[in-house]
Amino acid sequence: MFLDDLDPPKKTEKTYKKLDTLSVDGLQNYIKELESEIMRTKEEINRRGSARNKAEAVFGKKE
Repeated sequence: MFLDDLDPPKKTEKTYKKLDTLSVDGLQNYIKELESEIMRTKEEINRRGSARNKAEAVFGKKE
C-alpha cells in the first residue's frame, strides 16, 4: 500500500460559470445541468434516508 492511499481526498473549490459570458442558450443549458445535479443530489438523500429507515427498523430509532 502506498502512503498516498492514506491521504484524505483534497477538497476542490467550486468554480462558478461567468453568467455574463453565456448566451441565452448557454444559460438554459446551464440551468439544465444544475437541475440534473439537484435531482442527483435528491436521489442520494432519498437513498440515504431509505438506508437509515432500514437500519432503524433493525436496530431501533436513535433518540
